[in-house]
Amino acid sequence: MTAWAMPKPRDLIRRPAAWLIAVAVLLAAVEFAVVVRHGDVGWDEALYITQVSPRVPAAFFDAPRARGITYLIAPVVWMTASLTVLRAYLAVIGATAVVLAYWPWLALTSRKAVVPLAALLFTGLWVTGYYASEVIPNFWVAVGGVALVGWFVRYAVAGGRAALLGVIAAAAVVTLMRPGDAAWIALPLPIVAMAVRRWRRPALLVALVAGLALGAAQWIVEAYLRYGGPLERLRTSSAIEGGIAWHPRGVLYELYAVNGPLLCRPCGGGAEHPTLTLWWPAVPLLVVGGLILAARARAAGPAAVAVACGISASVPYLLLLGYAAPRFLLPVYALLALPVAECLVRLPAAVPRLRLPLAVLASVVVLAQVGSQVLLLSWETRDNAAQRLTYVRGAATLRHLGLRRPCLLAGPRSVPVALYLGCGTAATSGILKSTTVADFLDRARRAPTGILSHGTPPPRYAASWVAHPLSGLGHGWVVYVPPWFSPQR
Repeated sequence: MTAWAMPKPRDLIRRPAAWLIAVAVLLAAVEFAVVVRHGDVGWDEALYITQVSPRVPAAFFDAPRARGITYLIAPVVWMTASLTVLRAYLAVIGATAVVLAYWPWLALTSRKAVVPLAALLFTGLWVTGYYASEVIPNFWVAVGGVALVGWFVRYAVAGGRAALLGVIAAAAVVTLMRPGDAAWIALPLPIVAMAVRRWRRPALLVALVAGLALGAAQWIVEAYLRYGGPLERLRTSSAIEGGIAWHPRGVLYELYAVNGPLLCRPCGGGAEHPTLTLWWPAVPLLVVGGLILAARARAAGPAAVAVACGISASVPYLLLLGYAAPRFLLPVYALLALPVAECLVRLPAAVPRLRLPLAVLASVVVLAQVGSQVLLLSWETRDNAAQRLTYVRGAATLRHLGLRRPCLLAGPRSVPVALYLGCGTAATSGILKSTTVADFLDRARRAPTGILSHGTPPPRYAASWVAHPLSGLGHGWVVYVPPWFSPQR
C-alpha cells in the first residue's frame, strides 16, 4: 500500500480547489475586518430575528417573505442575544457556502483559473461582502443558485448520484429562502435539458421538481394557514411590493442603486460614485466575450446555462419592479461571474501576440475592481452603522421613559427599536396591518405602549396621547404614549 503524503505547497497552489478555498477565506477575513464588528441590525434583520428569538415577541411576518433565513439563524439566536456572534456565525458559514456553491463548477471548465476567479469576482463585490453576514436571504439565494445550476449541469453531463442529490439540496435551499427567486433561476433549466438531446435525463427533472417542492412546502402550508392560499398570498405580496408589473426603468433603478443606498425607493437622480459603476455596463460585454471564447474552445455549454439562469433571475428586478436594492441582483452577479471569468482567463490565450499585456491588463482590472469594491464596502458599512445606531439610542431613550418588557410599539422604525427593548410591535393600518384598533388599545391598557412618529400627528384613536421627544432616534422624532402611562423621570 502507498502511504498518504502531505501535498507539496507547489502542488497545492496549482489546484483550483485550493484557490477557491483561499477566496472564501479572504471573504471571511474581510467580513471580520469590516462588517462583523458593526453588530447593530437593520429593519428587515430585526423582523427575521424576532421570528426565532426567545427574548422578544415575533413581529408581523408579511406575505412576500419566506422563513428560510430564520431557520439558518435560529440555533445562534436561541443561544445568545449577541448580534456580533450572529454576524460572525453568518460570516463563517457564508464563506463555506461560497466554496460549496462553486465546487461543482470545478469539473465543468477546462481552464483551472475560471472558477476561483468567478468566486473572487462575486465575493469581491461590496454588496456580497455586506450581505454575507446580514440576516437577509439574498446572499443565500445567490450561492444556492450557483450550486443548483452547477449540479444540474454536472449531472446532465456526467450523471452521478452525488450530483443528483446536489440538485435536490440546492433547489430546496434556494426555494426555502425566496420561492420567487428560485422559480426564476430554475426556469431555463428544464428548457435546456429538453433542448439538448444528450441532457435529456428524466431523473434530473424529477430531482429539480422535488427540490423546488421540498423548499416551497413550508411557504405553501403557511399560505393556506395565514393568507388564504398561495394565489392570495401572491396577490398580497404584489400589493406590498407596489405592484408586480411592467417597469422597464428598473434597469436604471438598479444602476442608480449599484453603489447604494441599501434601498432605492423611490429611485432616481443618478448613481452614487459614478466612476465606480463602470463595471456594471461592462458585464454584458464580458459575458458575451466569455461565451464566444468558450465556444471557440467547444466548452460553452456550462457557461451558457449560467448566463440563461442569470438573465432569467434578473427579469423581475430589472423589468417588473418599480424600485431597486443592490442585494436584489446578487444571484445574477454570482451566475454571470462565471462567463466573465471565462472571458478574462481565455482572452490572453486567444491573442498570442498580446498574451502577456492582456494577462497583465486583466490582472490589473480585477485588482482595481476588487480594491474599489472593498472601499465601497467600508463606506457603506460605516454609513449604515451610523443609521442603525439610532435604533439603539432610540431604545435607550424609551427605556429611560419606562417602556420595558412587556411593552408594545407601533409606527415607523418600531420593529428594530422593539428588538432592543424586547417589545412587541403592531400596525393598525396600511399594507402591513397586523391588528385592529380595538385590540391595540386593549393591549395598550395592559402594557407600556408607544407610537413612534416623525413629523406626523398620532392616529385619531390616539389623539389624546402625550408626545415625548425621542431625540435618540433622530431629529424630529417623538413617541406618543397613552395618558394613563406615567413616564419615569
